[in-house]
Amino acid sequence: MAKILVVDDEFGIGELLREVLSDDHHQVVLATNGRQGLQMIAKEQPDLVFLDFMMPVLNGPGMLKAMMEDPAMAQIPVIMMSSLPKVSVDERAHGHVAFVHKPFQIETIMDIAAAVLAGRKNPPD
Repeated sequence: MAKILVVDDEFGIGELLREVLSDDHHQVVLATNGRQGLQMIAKEQPDLVFLDFMMPVLNGPGMLKAMMEDPAMAQIPVIMMSSLPKVSVDERAHGHVAFVHKPFQIETIMDIAAAVLAGRKNPPD
């Protein structure tokens, strides 16, 4: 069982991911923006982060940058999520290990989470 942080300002997506990942026996905590996400990382020390690209207060790229600059957070794998094309996200956010395009299939979330938690270098996008 892993501890997973989901950072997304869309309540429905956060709740859906919490339900799906909890059903897969993971402990899931939620944050609604990047600033809260950084606070939750310090408090909860998650094994994996699902991070939305576009959010108020502190967006996904800003949170990811802050994580990469902090040695205590830099090793936590991040799966970036967005409705933008992957190439656009990859140009503006650096350090994530995988990308999930919104809207997503539940199976995709499960497969990518399992791959990243297992330490696979090239999880499915």
